[in-house]
Amino acid sequence: MQLGASLPVGDIGTGPAVLRDYAQAAERLGYDYLVGPDHVLGMNPAADTSGRRVGTTATAYHDPFVLFGFLAGCTEKIGFAAGVLILAQRQAALVAKQAACLDELCGGRFRLGVGVGWNEIEFEGLGEDFHTRGKRSEEQVRFMQALWAQPHVTFDGEFHHLHDGGINPRPKSGRVPIWFGGHAEATFRRAAKYGDGFMPNAWPPGDAALAAFEKLRTLTRAAGRDPASVGLEVWVSPGAGTEADWRREIAFWKQAGVTHVNAHTTFASAIHKRIAGKTAAEHLAAITRYRAAVADLL
Repeated sequence: MQLGASLPVGDIGTGPAVLRDYAQAAERLGYDYLVGPDHVLGMNPAADTSGRRVGTTATAYHDPFVLFGFLAGCTEKIGFAAGVLILAQRQAALVAKQAACLDELCGGRFRLGVGVGWNEIEFEGLGEDFHTRGKRSEEQVRFMQALWAQPHVTFDGEFHHLHDGGINPRPKSGRVPIWFGGHAEATFRRAAKYGDGFMPNAWPPGDAALAAFEKLRTLTRAAGRDPASVGLEVWVSPGAGTEADWRREIAFWKQAGVTHVNAHTTFASAIHKRIAGKTAAEHLAAITRYRAAVADLL
């Protein structure tokens, strides 16, 4: 089981030195990968009086491809995962090109986590249709996988058309691993049919999580694929609980067949809690303590 850590860009800052130092420190600690989030646009926080779930510009987000391209040159073996790239607000061929270039520059250390997004203002600013994002995203994945696998592609879909074109460079393996994030029924089906992994974060350890994992495995078999070929990633919170709590949680996830655990220091939800501090030193202290507590269980 691999252990990852989030990159708390919104807390520690966006400059090259602090991000380089953080990534190198995580690598020295023995973390297997780093997770970076994605948002292109946000609403002016002063204008958000809607009470709806609307992302604002109050938090900084680096573009994952730029961020990981930089960190690839600062590190030697730690992996990188987009958690998650909002695919449907981007052009699929361009994402395929960016991911292939990053795969080449980092030596195959990159996983492309994708999601459909929820913040309509981003789709507005990027000129994409918010309301077709789900089915468009599924076709985007198939289009990108074809571009990675073949030097020249003919593709005729509902949203994407290409006659005998391709990208160069392509991934040496012929693919960039795609992991689906989300919890909707359609996300389960997409992960089962096309995904290298599934990244849910809605369930704590327990029967509901086990049922979700079994549902994915059942759908994967129905798609004619081996469920063992589809990884599972969950997020855990170094900001909550004790070392004993963390060990119990890791043991549960490992028994459940989880392949990747992301120690997320800023994510907050009904079942997740961010750490109290916001400095790089406080985040590093949290992931240092967390890994020391669970390392022998991985």
